[in-house]
Amino acid sequence: MSKAARLTRGSIRGHLVTQTVPMIIGSAAMMSVGLVDAYFIGHLGSAELAAVSFIFPITIALASLGVGVMVGINSVVSRAIGGGYMTLAAERAHAGAAFALVLGAAMGLALYFLLDPLFSLMQASDALMPLIRQYMVPYSIGVPLLLFQMGLNGVLRAQGEANRASIIAIGYSVANWALDPLLINGGFGIPAMGVAGAAWATVLGWVIGIVLALWLIRSTALPIGFKLLRDAPLGASIREIMKVAAPASFSNAINPIGLSVLTALLATQGDAAVAGYGAAGRLQSFATVPLLALSASIGAIVGQNWGANQPERARLAMLEAGVFCVGYGLLLAVVLFAAGQWFAQIFTSDPAVIHEFDSYLRIAAWGYAGFGLLIVANGALNAVGKATYSLVQSAARVFFVMLPVAWVLRPTWGPAAIYTAELAANILGGALAAVVVWRMLRQRG
Repeated sequence: MSKAARLTRGSIRGHLVTQTVPMIIGSAAMMSVGLVDAYFIGHLGSAELAAVSFIFPITIALASLGVGVMVGINSVVSRAIGGGYMTLAAERAHAGAAFALVLGAAMGLALYFLLDPLFSLMQASDALMPLIRQYMVPYSIGVPLLLFQMGLNGVLRAQGEANRASIIAIGYSVANWALDPLLINGGFGIPAMGVAGAAWATVLGWVIGIVLALWLIRSTALPIGFKLLRDAPLGASIREIMKVAAPASFSNAINPIGLSVLTALLATQGDAAVAGYGAAGRLQSFATVPLLALSASIGAIVGQNWGANQPERARLAMLEAGVFCVGYGLLLAVVLFAAGQWFAQIFTSDPAVIHEFDSYLRIAAWGYAGFGLLIVANGALNAVGKATYSLVQSAARVFFVMLPVAWVLRPTWGPAAIYTAELAANILGGALAAVVVWRMLRQRG
């Protein structure tokens, strides 16, 4: 067992705390970017807020694909570290970083050329398309930077370097906070760019995140260097990464795909419904940060202990993580149920948008505990190389529960059908995931 596999020793609860708390800080900083964007864009007008609400599921889907690559890197590198194979871990770390950059370039190019048909498919109106293009053109240019940053983040997370990973997220986010008002509204000689300014602030933030990541990773056990990148057998490592990354990417992207379909269904109810749903979704993303952070940190803990043939520690980590998901999810639901209108008024003064924002939270918030169980279970399954299970249960949640419920109830329930569909998907998906991951982790016991 390698000395670098420090998550295979000591208190599991202690590791959950020390790995998750920095992730919470970093993830909160990153999710706050969406809130800051929504705040400044919302003050431009309801049309602009509706435009970025159409954009939101697409950007989440792309980020989810990147998370899949990061998860693949985390899985293969953490298991190699846990088994004491440090040379192999270094080769896979370099291969993963290179693969992330190349994949990002391909994704960005595809997005650029598919903008119009993609948003037409989502039922975006002709009036909103110019605003959507203003944001998505610079965003598509920056997608390779997003993926490369995530690849480097995966290398850090696999080593249990949660503190360093959080510094990258904070650096990127602070840059975005500062640039958002400047580029959206103009100032200091910079012209107002409106919606496009929010996209450029995001892209420039990624540049800063990459610089920080390259600097921080140099002093770890797996520094990224061009010599090893040139000499390492990339093909074999990429194949191992893709065994996890491919199903994990699709698994992570399935939920945003489902949200895109729900957004298209909501578009038939008017722009106010789309704007309220999109803004509330950004608040939801921020509020569920502890669950997202836990799903990110569980991978290294389970992966290293699985690689070190200590499945009992992996099971304990999942048990304690599951208890947290249920407790935090229910507490969060109570808060958002009670304060939905207050939060809505931060983003908009339009009564129709405020109504839909509040309605969404009053229904969907009760599924956050199940959502937490689902994503934490997926993180554990990906860590032990069982990403196909994550893909199947994520697909079942969206295609067998979320979309059918929304489609059947929409004619009579209107927008509430969409919100109820998300609630049902999270409750049933979380319950299924908890059973699947517990049985899987018992197989080696």
